[in-house]
Amino acid sequence: MNQGTPKISLNLPRVSNWLILLGIACVLGSIGLGWIVKSVLIVVGFLLLTPVVAFFALQWWLKRNLIEDSCPVCQYEFTALNQTQFQCANCGEPLKIEEGHFSRLTPPGTIDVTAVEVSSVQQLEE
Repeated sequence: MNQGTPKISLNLPRVSNWLILLGIACVLGSIGLGWIVKSVLIVVGFLLLTPVVAFFALQWWLKRNLIEDSCPVCQYEFTALNQTQFQCANCGEPLKIEEGHFSRLTPPGTIDVTAVEVSSVQQLEE
């Protein structure tokens, strides 16, 4: 009938829950059990703060321990964790991280040689 008049509704269930919690906290504080309220607030604070601290700690740890480099055998670029031994995802070569770069993991006594290309025509200067 009166479609032009705005309806004002007060959401009492939400407000009443907070008022009940505030009333319980006041009663516990007045009878000397305020430490219960403080301990609950401390636990809630830890529950809210712990994920934030864990997120930033994980980001810091990953920046220090995630190494991105290329395989010394096939030049395939990938990421690995610092101080680990692993295999190249492309060629399967066993690798390790030394001084922030990938290096081949060779058995003791193996001599690793780097090939150098030499041209077949040499000019002699006289």
